[in-house]
Amino acid sequence: MAEAADFQGTSPSPARRWLRRTGALLAGAPLVAGLLQLPAASPAEAAVPAAPRAASDDGSVAVSVDSLTPSAPSEDDTVTVSGTVTNKGKRAVTDASVGLRVGPLLDTRSSIDRVAKNAGDVDSPLGAEIDDKYSEKFSKLTPGVSQPYSISVPANALDLGDDGVYELSVSLAGETSDEPWEHTLGVRRTFLPWQPQDAGTKTKTTFMWPLISTVHMTAETGSDEEQTPVFHDDELAAEISPGGRLDRMVALGQDLDVTWVIDPDLLASVEAMTTRYEIPGETEDDNNVVGGHQAVAKRWLTEVQKAVTDKEVVALPFGDPDLASLAHRGTSVTGSLRHLKEATDVAAGTVESILHVKPTTDFAWPVEGAVDPSVIKVSTSAGADKVIARSDTFEEGRDLTYTPTAPRPIGGGTTAVVADGRLSTAFRGDMTKASASTQAVQRFLAQSLTLALQTDRPRNVVVAPQRTPSAAQAQTMAEAISVLQDSTWSQPQDLTAAAKSKPDPAAGTEVPSASSYPSSLRRQELPKSAFEQIARTQDKLDRFKVILSDQSRVVTPFGRALNRGMAASWRGRPAEAAIYRSGVEAYLDGLSGQVRLIDKSETKLSGRSATIPVTVQNNLVQGVEHLVLRLTSTNPTRLEIDGNAYEEQPVTVSGGHSQSVKFTTSANANGRATVVAQLYTQDGRPYGQPVTFDVKVTEITATVMLVIGGGVLLLVLAGFRMYTQRKRAAAREAEEQDQAADEDADDPKNPEASERRPTQESRPGPRKDAPEQPSDPAPDTAPESADPSGTGERVDR
Repeated sequence: MAEAADFQGTSPSPARRWLRRTGALLAGAPLVAGLLQLPAASPAEAAVPAAPRAASDDGSVAVSVDSLTPSAPSEDDTVTVSGTVTNKGKRAVTDASVGLRVGPLLDTRSSIDRVAKNAGDVDSPLGAEIDDKYSEKFSKLTPGVSQPYSISVPANALDLGDDGVYELSVSLAGETSDEPWEHTLGVRRTFLPWQPQDAGTKTKTTFMWPLISTVHMTAETGSDEEQTPVFHDDELAAEISPGGRLDRMVALGQDLDVTWVIDPDLLASVEAMTTRYEIPGETEDDNNVVGGHQAVAKRWLTEVQKAVTDKEVVALPFGDPDLASLAHRGTSVTGSLRHLKEATDVAAGTVESILHVKPTTDFAWPVEGAVDPSVIKVSTSAGADKVIARSDTFEEGRDLTYTPTAPRPIGGGTTAVVADGRLSTAFRGDMTKASASTQAVQRFLAQSLTLALQTDRPRNVVVAPQRTPSAAQAQTMAEAISVLQDSTWSQPQDLTAAAKSKPDPAAGTEVPSASSYPSSLRRQELPKSAFEQIARTQDKLDRFKVILSDQSRVVTPFGRALNRGMAASWRGRPAEAAIYRSGVEAYLDGLSGQVRLIDKSETKLSGRSATIPVTVQNNLVQGVEHLVLRLTSTNPTRLEIDGNAYEEQPVTVSGGHSQSVKFTTSANANGRATVVAQLYTQDGRPYGQPVTFDVKVTEITATVMLVIGGGVLLLVLAGFRMYTQRKRAAAREAEEQDQAADEDADDPKNPEASERRPTQESRPGPRKDAPEQPSDPAPDTAPESADPSGTGERVDR
């Protein structure tokens, strides 16, 4: 067509396009053609002056490229482009046609970026239009209505030349009532990689396939033997269910030659869901409810096990800690690096026990691959000797005209594996639209081919995409990788092999300075207060665990929860991160408070010594030991504890029980004395809150003792008096009986009586020398009276 002869890089005006077509018809009559051009141009341009457009005007018709197959064609293929055209204007478009245009060869990576930026700009230069027979006509495009199109062209009809990437545009031309001539109303540019034959030197490409999620498990576990885990939500079940994000990641990744990069926390969380687990109720006052996705969890883990068979697996530290936040904010807090070491130590065992493959833990992956000296130092502090960086934050090397190979020795036995920035960020954004997904695939392939054609040097390229791609992003990534792995210019490679490949001596090896670290990433880092709270919680855990008979029931869930508190997934969610950390600390405080001293009221002591009991209560499921209870008198001059100011006794209490510990006290003076009871661990650190109570001492005085002694003496004397009076009364009664017997003996009517009368020695009574007489007229009186009692007087008893 006539437009094919135009100089590439210019866009003819509507009047000029009409004039050229008229001139082509009258090529045999140049004079007539010239006469026709002049009057034809002026009225059109003068009557309807073209409205000025912005620098990047997408036109009044939106053109989408929803599919381009094959993505990287060979000579015998037929290229099919399909999508939609939508009239965004207020007037109908008539006599419209959709055609393909092939632009110039894009031989630099930056030129691909420029085309992608202006993909819909109708004012930017367009390539040559392909034969009109490979176009689709529309008589009318109604405002607001979309129409599908599909154009198929043999690859050899595209007239492609040298190997490389070509700009492929889909343009719509038509007329409107206010612009009644054919002109371009919409365009969409994409990329067509062209390498029909195998390259002499293929680029080895490593694609990291991340299996990472956000934090879902809490530190809370049930009191049963199985320690039922508690999740703070049930969102993980949605991710691993059929069609969910993580389900799609596994299903897509199992057919790709990728390196799996896995957070062990994700595997541990899903494994916890295979048995009984709980999630919070709908409100804070509701009890936890039992989760019901055990079958889903088992199925997903089985699929992961199949997917990683014979594949390389890289295990990140447990919980995927934010290395940059730790480097910039956490190293000033004592103990922060300890958590990174613990997270690294448990990573390999967790992955191997669940997936039955031995992972590598040699790699550290800072957020977005952004590094500086402090990030490198922290990343390698737990044993990793390879750090995944990214080229947009790591200098490529001076005067390089090509992208260097990935590994860079940066000193100290550490290798920076520099992922390609353009390839790694190709799948960002909303990929739910077919047009966005197709454009991402074509741009990724275009960058890869252009990189491969830069030099014939053997190179290793690493792609480190976003940590948690959506299902749509994962689908787009999988499509691009599938094409790349079947391409003529690239071949897959494991991450470990890429890291061990020979470095390019011309590549930059200087670690970016701290000042060059991206400020946008620094603003998202965890604050220093987060690491201080984690350290505080760890200190409480250390004090709590030493008293437990089974420390693993507490140390393991809380240790992993503290790892999760440093997760990179908290970036952009500071409020949620703070709530999680506070929840872990509050739950630990609640458990620690289950072992406590029972409050005591005022105690009264009567006497110089007494025993004071203090009760220790253990509401935990397991027993506690290695505790010491100390009872201290704040006023030992008044009240002593076992002869001292304080006394200590060891404490061991079974789970769900209480124990009373008794202390011997001695009082030295009357009054109140304050006593403090405090539990201590065996290393002398206070445990729990002290219990303070008063002891009121009442001492026994000498006057009180004299009064009590006098009262006792009176009681003794009264008893003695009663005894003597009873004895004398009995003697008196016996004498009266003897006197009566003597009188009966003197009676002449009773002669036998005198023979029966006893002698004086055999009679009862004390009288030995008194003459026998009927009775003793004057018996002895009681001691308190010196006067003789009258005969027959009754003695008080």
